[in-house]
Amino acid sequence: MSSSLIQALVFNLRYEARDIISVELRPLSQEAGFPPAEAGSHIDLHLGNGLIRSYSLTNSGESDRYVVAVLKDRRSRGGSLYVHEQVRVGQVISISSPRNNFQLDEAASQNVLLAGGIGITPLYAMLKRLRELGRRTHLIYCARSRSDAAFVEDIQALVAASHDGALSVHFHFDDEKGAAPDLVRLFSNFSAETHFYCCGPGPMLEAYEKACDKLGYAHVHMERFAAAPELTDQVTDSAGYTVALKKSGKTVQVPPGTKLLDALLSAGCKVEFSCREGLCGACETRVLSGEVEHRDSILTKAERAANKSMMICVSGCRSGTLVLDA
Repeated sequence: MSSSLIQALVFNLRYEARDIISVELRPLSQEAGFPPAEAGSHIDLHLGNGLIRSYSLTNSGESDRYVVAVLKDRRSRGGSLYVHEQVRVGQVISISSPRNNFQLDEAASQNVLLAGGIGITPLYAMLKRLRELGRRTHLIYCARSRSDAAFVEDIQALVAASHDGALSVHFHFDDEKGAAPDLVRLFSNFSAETHFYCCGPGPMLEAYEKACDKLGYAHVHMERFAAAPELTDQVTDSAGYTVALKKSGKTVQVPPGTKLLDALLSAGCKVEFSCREGLCGACETRVLSGEVEHRDSILTKAERAANKSMMICVSGCRSGTLVLDA
């Protein structure tokens, strides 16, 4: 696990929508400040109940604070429930440095952001950054109802203040529209150079990919806030394999039915990890040779085909030997 933890002060808690609060964190020492964070970044919160959870930042480019938004999930495994019921102003908690698996292409002249529910968090940071850059951006914000949508008034104010109509927003609330959003219709009439970004629940991401594929868009980006079950249902390999670590010079046998990460830790290897679900990117490791069985929810199809890196917490090896730059 990462040894470079940061101590942060819980400076403010704010009600944002039904079952959603934002948590503003400040550095204990304002002279030191926080490491810089790009739009699309997330941080890990190390909670007092021993859990580690990743949350997207709603702000970027500020060294004096980080802000995350947390939905109290009805299916919570303890993380969001702890944040809502136990985290309080004045507490000091440990956090990670920002990581970014959802990079914003700041050079793109036109962008479409699609948010589903709490998936607004990284896209809100992107919207603010794109406004700073003067890029034309259209946000489509979907939620079950208006009361479930965070930052609505802030977003409306941001759009109203944008110059020359560079920012625009379309809200889709299921209880008002009476149906799910028609993404093909909403995505039509954008140029081929437009960059599309989506963060939301699994069914939305699936519909998003299908819509972009049907319309022939090439610049398609997305981030999951829950691991894809079809990727993580099988996180161990039926056959064993060998892992060679170039930097440390170690060779580790991964027995059948054992996760790669567990085998490395059992062998005393010092490796970075956090979520154990292939979501946060903390364990991403460069692959030097060997055929990877990818089971993460981060890498694109092209990145998997390139076979240059892997998430060692969930992914494994198809071939007999895997060589890692670790």
